[in-house]
Amino acid sequence: QVRLVESGGGLVQTGASVRLSCQASGFHFNMYDMGWFRQAPGKEREFVASISWSGTSTKYADSVKDRFTISRDNAGNTVSLQMNSLKSEDTSVYYCAADRHVHRLQPSTSARDFNSWGQGTQVTVSP
Repeated sequence: QVRLVESGGGLVQTGASVRLSCQASGFHFNMYDMGWFRQAPGKEREFVASISWSGTSTKYADSVKDRFTISRDNAGNTVSLQMNSLKSEDTSVYYCAADRHVHRLQPSTSARDFNSWGQGTQVTVSP
């Protein structure tokens, strides 16, 4: 079955960098767009970044643009999120997700288009 396992979270200081990774298995990884979402306590899950199945197209939330970079390694079935210049408002549980459709024309920014989710990894940014 589909399995997504995130890693790389932790406690960091404002301005630091963290790299999250997601190991995928159980499906044809190179056929599906992938995304990262996050959810802070008391808030709804929000889009962070997504990447096309080929890796040639990416989308970012305005709040993370120019600070975060999403990438994927189709040979290794992994998708990563490089997070730089972290702010306290980036504190959240970060989730890796796989799109429900193959070969979408453009990566989606809506959680409704992603139907497989990891368990999440906590990132805490201290002031």
